Amino acid sequence: MSSNDSIYIDGTGLVMGRLASEIAKLLLQGKKVYVVNAEKILISGNRRATIEEWKKKLEINSIINPKHNPIHYRRPDRIFRRVVRGMLPYRKPKGRNAFKNLKVFHGVPQEFNNIKFDRPESAIAKGFPTDYIMLGELAKELGWSGNVN
Repeated sequence: MSSNDSIYIDGTGLVMGRLASEIAKLLLQGKKVYVVNAEKILISGNRRATIEEWKKKLEINSIINPKHNPIHYRRPDRIFRRVVRGMLPYRKPKGRNAFKNLKVFHGVPQEFNNIKFDRPESAIAKGFPTDYIMLGELAKELGWSGNVN
């Protein structure tokens, strides 16, 4: 682990669901978690089916009042934050406070250049690249205008 209460994770080549569950556990333990390279996190499954599933989610909205529509994120860092939030008891104060300790970035910010990043063993992808799509590529399909390295 890195410094006492802060954990720095490089998302490159890690599976999104497994990484999110590891991060949720760390957040509930009171750690601050920083994730870089969110656009390089992998989503397992058939590429075309994954894109279609996420595009179908974009069509969900309220017939009565657009104000009641769910928020559909398109940036990879925001998508990943939302996935982690789904694994926390967000409606309780404990989960809400834990979620505030998560920071996700696409790319590596300059202040993290000299930091050694952790890579949870349980989240490392096996069988790359056949069964995976990068979160950045999915975000591009959903309408994100950023760049994918």
